[in-house]
Amino acid sequence: MEVRMKIKGLFTDPISHMPIVLLEDEAGTRVLPIWIGAFEANAIALTMENVPTPRPMTHDLLKAFLIRLQIEVDRVVVTDVRNNTFFATIHCRSGERLLAFDARPSDAIALALRTASPIFVEHEVVEKSQAERRAESNEGTDALLRWMEKLGTELLGKYKM
Repeated sequence: MEVRMKIKGLFTDPISHMPIVLLEDEAGTRVLPIWIGAFEANAIALTMENVPTPRPMTHDLLKAFLIRLQIEVDRVVVTDVRNNTFFATIHCRSGERLLAFDARPSDAIALALRTASPIFVEHEVVEKSQAERRAESNEGTDALLRWMEKLGTELLGKYKM
C-alpha cells in the first residue's frame, strides 16, 4: 500500500551537515527523513523556492524531454530502504502505455516537484525505516528524530544553498 506524502521541509542535519528532505504523510502523523546529496538538495530547493535558473538544470531538462515526448509523470514512489539507502520509481504514462523508471528518491522528488506530480512512499518503507532507526538508536539520533517530527513549517526556513 502506498502512502501519499508531501515535503514537510528541506534542511541540513545539524550533526552530519548533510541535507535531509523530510516527507510527511497527509495526516501529519508520520515523517520520513531521507538524507540526500548537496546537489540534489539544491535542485529540490530551487523548485520549492521558485528560484529561476539562467539555464535548465538536469531535472528541468528531463521535464522538457518528457513534455516533448508526450510522457506524463503519474507519480513517484519511494519503494524500498536497505541499509539506510532509499530506492524510488518514477511512474509515467505515454498514451495508454505505463512506464516505470528506477531512480534515486532525491531525483524522483525533484522531478515530481517540477511536474506537480504526487509523491508516495510504500507503507512498508515507512515502517522499515522507523525500525532501522530504532535498531541504530542512540541519544543523538533519537533527539534529532524527535526534533524533526515536531518541526513546524515556520521553523524549517529556507534551505541554505
